[in-house]
Amino acid sequence: MLAPTGGAGHRLTRMALENDTQAPDFELPNQFGEPVRLSDFRGRKAVALVFFPLAFSGTCTGELCELRDNLSLFDDASVELIGISVDSKWALRAWAETQCYGFQLLADFWPHGAVAKDYGVFLAEAGFANRATFVIDEQGVIRASFISAPGEARPLAAYRAALEQLAARRALS
Repeated sequence: MLAPTGGAGHRLTRMALENDTQAPDFELPNQFGEPVRLSDFRGRKAVALVFFPLAFSGTCTGELCELRDNLSLFDDASVELIGISVDSKWALRAWAETQCYGFQLLADFWPHGAVAKDYGVFLAEAGFANRATFVIDEQGVIRASFISAPGEARPLAAYRAALEQLAARRALS
């Protein structure tokens, strides 16, 4: 997948990870301070990692509220929805409580943006992750992904298409 550039000099530090590659494992605290490890989902459930720039920002709030309102898409597909940003776990908890998010938010706070860097979606000049989504199957392989230009929200249709790709792969195996 090609990574976009643009908007106020924002550039990805490296290319975003490609589909059909192993997703890097990580452990990050969720909004309650509980450790969440990607590999804990292997063999059990697929995961949608939703990188977003910053809690409480307008576009991010709109995007995650749309996901909150359509959580059944992920539940029906047996996919764990997980948001990730460079915000602290305390900021993420306050934001999740304010917006009634029914999914985990992970703090890629320290080392600053390390997981976003591993996935190739960290905007070094801005100090946060771009809007990027990776749908990872039960074996830990990225099966669908998409990224939007800085400042541009991801459409719900892109999530639907990614979940359909995952379902099609599952049907073949």
